[in-house]
Amino acid sequence: MARRPAQAAPAAQGRGGVLKIVVPLAVVLVAQALLALCLVSAQQLLVPRNMPFGVSGPPSPVVAEVASRAGLDLTSYPNESAVMEAARRGELYGAYLSTSASDTLVVVPAKSFFAQTELEPAFVAAAHKLHRPVTVQQVAPLASSDPIGAVTSLLLLPLLIGGYLAAVFVFKAAHGVAAAPWRAAILIGYALVGALLTDLIAGLGIGAYSSSHFWPLLPCFWLITSAVALAAAAMQALAGKWGTLLVAVLFIAVGGPPAGGLGTYLLPVYWRNIGVVLPPQSAVTLVNRVLYFGGNDISTPLVVLFLYAAAGTAVIAWFGRIRPARSASAAGGTETSSAPGAAASAPSRRCAVIGMVVALGICAVMQCLFATTYMSAGHAPKASDMPFGAVGSSPVLTEAQKKISLKVTQYPDEAAAKSAMDEARVFGALVSSGGTNTLIVVPSMSDLAPLDLAVRFEEAARGTGQKLKVEQYAPLPLVPKDPFGLVQALMLVPLLIGGYMSSTLLMAATGRAAGRWRAAQLAGFAVISGLVVDLIVCYWLQGFPSSKFWITWPIASLIVAVVAFVAAVLQKLLGPIGTLVTVIVIILLGNPSSGGASGVPYLPAFWRDLGPYLPPRNGYILLHRTIYFDGHGTSQALINLLIYLVVAAAVLIVLDLRHSEAKVPADAMEGAAMSVPVGAVP
Repeated sequence: MARRPAQAAPAAQGRGGVLKIVVPLAVVLVAQALLALCLVSAQQLLVPRNMPFGVSGPPSPVVAEVASRAGLDLTSYPNESAVMEAARRGELYGAYLSTSASDTLVVVPAKSFFAQTELEPAFVAAAHKLHRPVTVQQVAPLASSDPIGAVTSLLLLPLLIGGYLAAVFVFKAAHGVAAAPWRAAILIGYALVGALLTDLIAGLGIGAYSSSHFWPLLPCFWLITSAVALAAAAMQALAGKWGTLLVAVLFIAVGGPPAGGLGTYLLPVYWRNIGVVLPPQSAVTLVNRVLYFGGNDISTPLVVLFLYAAAGTAVIAWFGRIRPARSASAAGGTETSSAPGAAASAPSRRCAVIGMVVALGICAVMQCLFATTYMSAGHAPKASDMPFGAVGSSPVLTEAQKKISLKVTQYPDEAAAKSAMDEARVFGALVSSGGTNTLIVVPSMSDLAPLDLAVRFEEAARGTGQKLKVEQYAPLPLVPKDPFGLVQALMLVPLLIGGYMSSTLLMAATGRAAGRWRAAQLAGFAVISGLVVDLIVCYWLQGFPSSKFWITWPIASLIVAVVAFVAAVLQKLLGPIGTLVTVIVIILLGNPSSGGASGVPYLPAFWRDLGPYLPPRNGYILLHRTIYFDGHGTSQALINLLIYLVVAAAVLIVLDLRHSEAKVPADAMEGAAMSVPVGAVP
């Protein structure tokens, strides 16, 4: 009987070892599933929902026709000047002015470019159907450096991530004391530095907005970063190291998707209501209204952000100063040396200061990279050498090429051109025969190209006096829940993040970047996580045809496995720094260069040339073209991903034969902090 405890010890150790593997991977799987659910469900179907829209003049059958099909919240104004003033203040997404002779449609691109693309065709078509002459007038047009209104969303990334990382890194540098008395001052000071860097890079450096907006936007950036950083530090004070994950879930996984950068009234109603109480949506609203509407109607976002900042400061003050002071007073001053703010030796203070400076320096570098990479890749998409087909010859094509860069391939007939579309080789084609011109666009190839091509060719047709008909063609039509073809770009983000989070949390939980079964553990996780994301996006959210479920599962798992293996190799060599390198390579360089839903031709040259060498573009091409183009044009992408997988696995096995590796943290929450789920929407 005396030997039973000794025999039970190895079994207990074995169970503990299994739990060290299972628990971190389960945490990652839940986080990945939540991110996929939130990101896709919030943005897959962007249509007007209770959208503020103004009307003036006698009741119009055109408005009645469109309102019966679109979710418009109509507000009547006494005259045209009142409507225009409301539009200029950013209160409306559009308006319709009717008179006895003609009508005017007012659109507000700065409010939402994608709302304009919904409203303008619907009203123009309804007016023509009802034989009403209509003209279109723009209020608050977008700047040439921001043609689709993406700058506001892209600015959110560095501000949100910078504030989050500042709180996490300062918490870590202070050895887990989340509410030290100096914490709030340090975070507010860093927020100013981060805001200034973001403003300098995005505005003066990249030119995403005019220099006249530099000073008005700086305090906005400072407030946004401060609110996120202070709220994050407060949650760490309340929940300890679990506060780090709580902030990531609330502010990034849940708060990021309903931020409303494409238009808050395009979001599902429940997501719009969730977003109102979280910092990201208030941040986007504040920046948009300062950038395009002269700072009108910013009281609500200011109140929300100031409340987060004030509440965070109050919690930090309570845990850092007030409660320790009361405890010391109650103890008669005999235990003040144990308070978080107690005096330390000079060498300890110097080490703490050095650690804090280094941590905030890393945070500043990451914030600068987020401000640089995503903004430079996506703030002003413009087609370059877009593959395009032509049947016959027409002056319309020659005229259109003056406005849009096309790489034209001639085809003998329309059937040959459509065959090229079936194989994802062209984004559209112009068929000219017998004096008629038909522009065929492929909605499943790109969310921007069909509209871009239609606008350019219609302008060219008017300029040359030619008639033009626009048709849509798709080998496999987009599903009703994904009318713009955004889902594959959206689901790519949780696949990438799940890959490096799985490796990072395993490293943190086990204290080793690799092990005898590490490759098998990561491969098993990739299989399960690919299945979970596939189930959520395909069957739950109906984001792509169910007939493609089984072929999508191995592709999703392959993407997760590639990123996880690459992360494991870098972590084996560099320790926790390997996680940062992985984030830089996969998220900061790979994701912006993937092309996403817009397509590779809309990337600047640097990003277009970089993408083929990194997993995200290859993963997106493999996903997108397998689902909608029967796998055509995926051979190179598949080969590239398999090379990554095989080489990373081989290197990982070789490195594991060595008995030394970089030091890693022994706390899973530290690993979670390093692998914060970050990424951009398409």
